[in-house]
Amino acid sequence: MNNHEHHHSTHHESPHNHANHDHHQAHGHGGHSGHHDHHAHMVEDFKKRFYISLILAIPILILSPMIQMFLGVDWRFTGDMYILFGLSSIVFFHGGWPFLTGARDELKDKTPGMMTLISLAIVVAYVYSSAAVFGFAGEDFFWELATLIVIMLLGHWIEMRSVMGASKALEELAKLMPSEASVIDEEGNVTVVDITELKHGDRVLVRPGEKIPVDGEIIDGKSTIDESMLTGESVPVEKKSGDEAIGGSVNGEGSLVISIEKTGEETYLSQVIKLVKEAQESKSKAQDLANRAAKWLFYGALAAGLITFGIWIALGYPISFAIVRMVTVLIIACPHALGLAAPLVVAVSTSIAAKKGLLIRNRAAFESARFIEAVVFDKTGTLTRGEFGVTNVATEGSYTEDEILALAAAVESHSEHPLARGILKSAEEKKLAIKPVQNFQSLTGKGLFGQVDGKEIMVVSPGYVRSENLSFDEGPFNEWSSEGKTVVFTLVDGKIGGMIALADIIRDTAKEAISKLKEINVKSIMLTGDNEKVAHYVGAKLNMDEIFAEVLPHDKSDKIVEIQTKEGLRVAMTGDGVNDAPALAKADLGIAVGAGTDVAIETADVVLVKSNPMDVLNIIKLSKATYRKMVQNLWWAAGYNIAAIPLAAGVLYPLGIVLSPAVGAILMSLSTVIVAINAKMLKVD
Repeated sequence: MNNHEHHHSTHHESPHNHANHDHHQAHGHGGHSGHHDHHAHMVEDFKKRFYISLILAIPILILSPMIQMFLGVDWRFTGDMYILFGLSSIVFFHGGWPFLTGARDELKDKTPGMMTLISLAIVVAYVYSSAAVFGFAGEDFFWELATLIVIMLLGHWIEMRSVMGASKALEELAKLMPSEASVIDEEGNVTVVDITELKHGDRVLVRPGEKIPVDGEIIDGKSTIDESMLTGESVPVEKKSGDEAIGGSVNGEGSLVISIEKTGEETYLSQVIKLVKEAQESKSKAQDLANRAAKWLFYGALAAGLITFGIWIALGYPISFAIVRMVTVLIIACPHALGLAAPLVVAVSTSIAAKKGLLIRNRAAFESARFIEAVVFDKTGTLTRGEFGVTNVATEGSYTEDEILALAAAVESHSEHPLARGILKSAEEKKLAIKPVQNFQSLTGKGLFGQVDGKEIMVVSPGYVRSENLSFDEGPFNEWSSEGKTVVFTLVDGKIGGMIALADIIRDTAKEAISKLKEINVKSIMLTGDNEKVAHYVGAKLNMDEIFAEVLPHDKSDKIVEIQTKEGLRVAMTGDGVNDAPALAKADLGIAVGAGTDVAIETADVVLVKSNPMDVLNIIKLSKATYRKMVQNLWWAAGYNIAAIPLAAGVLYPLGIVLSPAVGAILMSLSTVIVAINAKMLKVD
């Protein structure tokens, strides 16, 4: 599985919007993108700016008269203020640049947020402090400027690193298509051409095990085709002349000649690509909590600064005194802790998630997982293992169940069919002795033949049994068939020895996950391309709330929208195939099962590494716990400012109490430490 490390942008657009822009051009086969490199470059850029600012902040702190006074030392020397001004200018322009450009964009969009709040504080601190160096103002705030920029850069770097953003789904979808095809000309010669050169009506040869290049009709040959990645159908489909074949599906054991019917944009896979693209672009652009808090703090700080200035002037104090109070308010209003409040919780929750086998790709969707009211599960490969297992055995005559299973397994050991693997695995789990086979034959359309222990053994389909007019016990056969199970018969020397029912095995954890979801009032819905019987059999076993079966791949995303609109529920979708990709993108939260296709994984917001349905519950729980921590942290971070602003404004000045910038710095450090400790305490029961 490709677990690409993606990141999201923090300036030039609101932090979480990056996942929603798609720079992929799906040109037929060769989708390409510089999107991932752009993110990696941005993370690298923030990291560099952080380290340069951190190194320069050390001499800035040492040279600051206010810090020296606070430490009770005097390291002043001639020209020290000019050096301080020079170092601070580098930190302001180099380290502060992302915030200044971010503020410009926020103000252009009329949505002041974190970037505007940070920029307000650093611009005021820089301008006022520069004026102080050249004799126009009192004391300088360069130490505050440097620490603020360093902490904010650290916060944004942590956040960008721990968040995986942009989706590469379209690139992955294009990869599913083979790049070449074998075209047969009029004389019957085969030439290999690039897939883009194929035209309507071309005849293409598809050998056993090859991918079908594009959609078309089979005109010669018969084979089984594995369409599970595309359609969700658990059993490979028998195909013959006159049937359609879907580009991207995998041919089984027979050779096929296909007449091309659709190319380029018309193919099934291209339609899926289009659906994924539309769904991704229509995703909500969630603005995170810290940004909203920053917006109100920005307005609050501006108002408090102007009111402070106005009141001191009105009381008859000199302009210089009023400016110092106003500047102190504006600088203190920008919470260092607020810059770390969300990123630290994000980093901790991302690492908890990773330890639990949950890879978070879209932060905004994960954070809103706490609102999920219904979980839609794909059946094959999600609730079930996507592999066949023996569920029942019935015998005729004197044979035991184990004997019938062992004889069938002996013959099936020579076949690659999924049913054969299921029978063989069940025999191995029961530790049955599987005897050698002589004269093995695969009888097309009938079944398998072989000699075991001198007996002629056949494993055949119900169709063959009926065509030979062999009688058998219809009771269990009808019961198993009604549950959607696949039944095969074992014949010993031409007589029926028994029958074996197989079904896609239900995951052990699926039942527990669904009952736990019920406990937290979350509905469980099954959405599958498989037939009604199979779906209802699995649904009943798991006690699902709703079942939608025989849903065509392109209709899956419509079903999600229907549940969202008609039932008014916030929906999480869990799936693993290409056919699930558009539905994963449309859902409020797309969850891909890690064993699935890269496409499903790349379209999803969260990837479950262990393919365990219980992890769906863990996502919802972790999302709730993360949100609680974030709110606590924002209160701690903003609470300090809400208390400090009136003191900085000089509310208690008549009592001789005024918050000096140095004391403000200590309080600021304390709130940052508290926020960091609180984030570390995040856990999920």
